[in-house]
Amino acid sequence: MSEIRVLHLISGGDTGGARTHVMNLINGLSGKVFVLLVTLMESDFTEDAKKLKLPLTVLNQKSRFDFSVTGSIGDLIVENKINLIHVHGARANFISTFVKRKFPDIPIVTTVHSDYLLDDYRGGKAASCVFRKINANSLKKMDYYIGVSNSFKEMLLSRKVGKDENVFSVYNGLDFEEKTDIARDKEEFLDDYGIEKGEELIYAGIMGRLDTVKNHKLFVEVASEVLKTHKNYRFLLAGDGVLKGQLEKLAEAYGISDKVHFLGFVEKPYEFYNAIDINLLTSLSESFPYAMLEGARMKKPIVTSNVGGVELVVENGRTGYIVESFEAGEFARRVIMLGDESLREKMGKAIFETVKENFSMKQFVENHIEIYHKILEER
Repeated sequence: MSEIRVLHLISGGDTGGARTHVMNLINGLSGKVFVLLVTLMESDFTEDAKKLKLPLTVLNQKSRFDFSVTGSIGDLIVENKINLIHVHGARANFISTFVKRKFPDIPIVTTVHSDYLLDDYRGGKAASCVFRKINANSLKKMDYYIGVSNSFKEMLLSRKVGKDENVFSVYNGLDFEEKTDIARDKEEFLDDYGIEKGEELIYAGIMGRLDTVKNHKLFVEVASEVLKTHKNYRFLLAGDGVLKGQLEKLAEAYGISDKVHFLGFVEKPYEFYNAIDINLLTSLSESFPYAMLEGARMKKPIVTSNVGGVELVVENGRTGYIVESFEAGEFARRVIMLGDESLREKMGKAIFETVKENFSMKQFVENHIEIYHKILEER
């Protein structure tokens, strides 16, 4: 069986689920196989990686089209006897196609964390259109693919990106043995953001970057529907993004600005999930969202759109609700149903047990090692 010596390449500017996924994976692989994490820039991501003492090398790519970094990556491949390259995200996909020209015998596997035809990029609609095309073309040049759900695997196959024998799926996992990072309790968290407190109040929240694919517009519309008849709800959005201004204006137009709170980036996700009562996910597309898993870790039932692999965790009426349409009224009806505290507690315990039993960090890491061995045995 071949020794695994894998280089993970990621831009370093990643946020949300992809960031969490890579951090967890590198941390879990360390000590089990030889692994090297390479980023193309300094960022909050690299600062967190340093805190976790991950095997990190930072390259200073000056722009998306600065190809000089390929030489540095090549040096790392030779110095560390790398026999497998694992890339994450559009920029890493693109750069790896140039690395492959120099190292054609080293297999490249890419993890597809999102629907690459829906991804948003800095620079607006025109930039997003260009970089989506570049990423789509880069993906076709990869040797192997990992979708973060079976639905993403099927998406790749349906678009003729890969074939059955070189496309895998691995679901995200959580380390239930690790203590949750909560410095502020619920009251302190709400106080810090100036959010009204009260025993009668119910807090519904959503976490994710404020981009089109996350569909926060629907979240604000749901808030408006709920608040028409139930004034004791408060709605919390955790995350930054280009749509923040538009969403704030929408809340103002509905007359609910005092009950919808934009928190910006929340450094410790579990503090957020500890503070809310109901977890919402309104995305147009997801793979297997950490927002669902992390909320489950804090025993928060979820109301979610039918995306990615959510059906593996969310059983209607037992662990939460899947809403088949993107219709605000239907989402609102489910949120109102979860106004029943005993029902929330029952569902919260059920979703916690479901995730703990089926989506552990150990399984997540072992699945990757199994895929690595399979790839190397085929070369």
